[in-house]
Amino acid sequence: MAGGSPVAVLDARYSSEDAISTPWEQAREQLARAQVYWLSTVRPDGRPHVTPVIAVWADGAVHVCTGPGERKAHNLAENPHCVLTTGSSTLAEGLDLVVEGDAVRVTDEPSLQRLAGIWLAKYGQEWRFTVSDGAFHHAGGTALVFRIEPAKAFGFGKGLHFSQTTYRFDGR
Repeated sequence: MAGGSPVAVLDARYSSEDAISTPWEQAREQLARAQVYWLSTVRPDGRPHVTPVIAVWADGAVHVCTGPGERKAHNLAENPHCVLTTGSSTLAEGLDLVVEGDAVRVTDEPSLQRLAGIWLAKYGQEWRFTVSDGAFHHAGGTALVFRIEPAKAFGFGKGLHFSQTTYRFDGR
């Protein structure tokens, strides 16, 4: 994410009259706190593939992991463009988030060691990973780790004031 925080712009067309944009810090904190995310990737034939994942926020990006034989791993190897979403399933409150970006595989062991510690702290012992050969390992097998740095994001505030905030990371 070049240049730190993105530019946040309220889209008045899809927002309550008295709505204000959601600050990136609030959106970023929710990205870090969320427990379940939905990852959308593109199949080789162009059809979408969507699946729930767990993820962590670190170093200005969302990180996900998946088994090397899973559909999302194959899709990301062919086409790194993806969308990650999280939020609440209620209409009366909350903030839904959509992050667009490209997934890049993380293979360096110091980064993976640090990320494994973040996964453990967030999700507990069931998600304790060891690191070797550029991947996570646990009783369930091997997991590849991908970094999704936001290129563009959207925040959809719900409740008393509905809002749609667009976050632009290129400064435009």
